[in-house]
Amino acid sequence: MAPPLLTLQDIHLTFGGTPLLEGAELSISEGERLCLVGRNGSGKSTFLKIAAGQIECDSGKRFIQPGTTVRYLPQVPDFDDHKTALDYTLSGLGPGDEPYRAQYLLEQLGLSGAEDVSRLSGGEARRAALARALAPEPDILLLDEPTNHLDLPVIEWLEEELTSLRSAIVLISHDRRFLETISRSTVWLDRGTTRLMNKGFSHFEVWRDEVLELEELEQHKLDRKIVREEHWVRYGVTARRKRNMRRMRELQALRQSRRDHRAATGSVTMTATEGTVSGKLVVEAKSIGKRYADRDIVKDFSSLIQRGDRIGLVGPNGAGKTTLLNMLTGKLPPDHGSMRLGANLQMMTLDQQRSGIRPDWTVKEVLTEGSGDMVEVNGQQRHVIGYMKDFLFAPEQARSPVSALSGGERGRLMLAVALSKPSNFLVLDEPTNDLDLETLELLQEMLTGYNGTVLIVSHDRDFLDRIATSVVVSEGEGRWQEYAGGYSDMVAQRGAGVSALRESAKAEETRPSQPSRKEEDAAKSAKKRKLSFKDKHALETLPNKMLALQNDIQSAESVMADPKLFTGNPEKFQKTMARLSELQSELEACEEQWLELEMLREELEGN
Repeated sequence: MAPPLLTLQDIHLTFGGTPLLEGAELSISEGERLCLVGRNGSGKSTFLKIAAGQIECDSGKRFIQPGTTVRYLPQVPDFDDHKTALDYTLSGLGPGDEPYRAQYLLEQLGLSGAEDVSRLSGGEARRAALARALAPEPDILLLDEPTNHLDLPVIEWLEEELTSLRSAIVLISHDRRFLETISRSTVWLDRGTTRLMNKGFSHFEVWRDEVLELEELEQHKLDRKIVREEHWVRYGVTARRKRNMRRMRELQALRQSRRDHRAATGSVTMTATEGTVSGKLVVEAKSIGKRYADRDIVKDFSSLIQRGDRIGLVGPNGAGKTTLLNMLTGKLPPDHGSMRLGANLQMMTLDQQRSGIRPDWTVKEVLTEGSGDMVEVNGQQRHVIGYMKDFLFAPEQARSPVSALSGGERGRLMLAVALSKPSNFLVLDEPTNDLDLETLELLQEMLTGYNGTVLIVSHDRDFLDRIATSVVVSEGEGRWQEYAGGYSDMVAQRGAGVSALRESAKAEETRPSQPSRKEEDAAKSAKKRKLSFKDKHALETLPNKMLALQNDIQSAESVMADPKLFTGNPEKFQKTMARLSELQSELEACEEQWLELEMLREELEGN
């Protein structure tokens, strides 16, 4: 059997006086597929950084086989010293790596490579970072939350890409379905130490519960043994001093063992404060539609949502999920069709940006809305510290500013705020972001037992399978269709999962509530206008310009075809690659402009 490519032995690390890792270990062999799981704050990301050589541990040993290549995907990529997405991706290649793969992966992930890294959205930044990590096809691939900010088509593409790689993979993720698909072994980081199970994540939860039950039984036995020894000390025979001293030392050791034991982290106590019962009808939509510029976002959509329904909205980024959500909740009027909300609705919204909390407020101020020490939950007054403990916040975090919280802590805080307020209609936009698996389980249980109505936007397939009574999916071109059951049921009925957008113009997910009067007038006048001199000149000159650009692109591609260019003259390679991206972008812009003007000319001549 071949030796491991990378090993971590007896790793210890302390932050601020608090032990984070206490003897954690990891062994990565060729082609292995490991998932690293644990509670938020257990040190998973830190442990992965130690494996990647990004940070040093206090003590322990890290060994990597000579010649082994490692690539690490951080949660927050660093784009310093890079201008474009392609520059950033190419910087991750080694001397013997093929540069064409960088451009290929960027295109597969929906990027051209010419994007300014300082202007990338969260999803675009994650895609560029993925391309950089995957391009070299390393011996070991360390991935920290690779599915964050990705939509379903890209997540499913990433699953296929990782499955086809020969690299050993260590994966941190909160996406159950993703973990089940990729992993073959599971490493559980719990209270500073690691446990290995030679099975994939689908077996983890049963195994974890068995381990915790056994541990609880052992602690119970220890407690009973201490009680027996203490009873002997008080009432036992004391004639043999030597034996007595030995048993006293054993008793002290038992007590020390109990003091040193770190109990498992408690679970979140999650209960929604339910308001008055709503009417049976919650939302009625009849042939509603919304159109921006020349694109239908929602087209003739009808739905009847009744009390107790749990509806999931799924689709690729840019399909218009947020627009449809805002229409169904009455925040955005449709351009046509009719919308009706039911009676006695008490709506509570958790948006994707977690914008309901001020970053300069403390945890206590957020929960109490800036006044007092009490929180009203289910009609009863509770002290804020007690309510914080329900969501795994330590008492000393009461005065911590929101800006200092981790992503998972911020997610739990928003849930604590949302669930403390009376509601019978929960509207959740990506509620699973940054939540650990245990908290996610409890959220699922709470929503399943919730008597009101739930409207959910999510890219988490397993979450939708467990929660949704029906799923509304984008069919493209503004068409939305509702399917009974969860995500897997939708795939079975539809014959396919969520598809990526294929339109040439990429639409932003977040759009203005409605076009202004000035914009509508401009659009109407554009249809009636004649071709200007500038338009006519562009129609005549653009074909020659496009031909010249095509020749320049062919010349640049000929230079790039030289197999010795990258190693012999890397500076020229970088400049030629950047120039090629600029030329391709310019050609695409010219083609779109010419097509638009040609369509306008035909329309005017037809009139």
